Amino acid sequence: MKANRRNFIKRLKKRKEDALEYVVEHYLPVVKMIVEKSLQSQRNPGLIEECINDVFLAVWQYSDQFEGEADDFRKWIAVIAKYKATDAFRKASKSLEIQMDEIFIQIEDSGYTKVEREEQFLYYLSGLNEVDRTIFIMKYYLYMKNGEIAEQLGLSTQAVDNRLYRGKQQLKTKWTYIKGGGGQ
Repeated sequence: MKANRRNFIKRLKKRKEDALEYVVEHYLPVVKMIVEKSLQSQRNPGLIEECINDVFLAVWQYSDQFEGEADDFRKWIAVIAKYKATDAFRKASKSLEIQMDEIFIQIEDSGYTKVEREEQFLYYLSGLNEVDRTIFIMKYYLYMKNGEIAEQLGLSTQAVDNRLYRGKQQLKTKWTYIKGGGGQ
């Protein structure tokens, strides 16, 4: 195994499984830290685990493209982890955007008049805290971009993204409850 440590990059490029095992064993903590930090707002352990697996799959698939010494490998795998986590975050956020659109469609298809739909949506928003309500109004009534909202409210874009994500989850839960006959 000592020879494997010195030559793990060469062995990985030759698709030797023991080299991948070495990479997972030695670089899992770094990959896990990067992925968890990037996806912590998603609060989805399955997504985090899937992303970690995707990182090591990418390392396996693209190992022949790595150029450098063993010291550079840590940086290379960290960059892959960050890109995979960013991609997973975007996909999860896009999925939530689609779900939010579905909530708006369900409200529209619910038999309410336009005024009643708007009142219903504002009722849902009233359950959010003041900052989150403001963000939703800026996003969905004023059609502002997340960066503009962040600038106006003195928040980071990441904070706005996170608040929109959590707020959408809350709204979806409320809509499902009301639609299911749970009352208003």
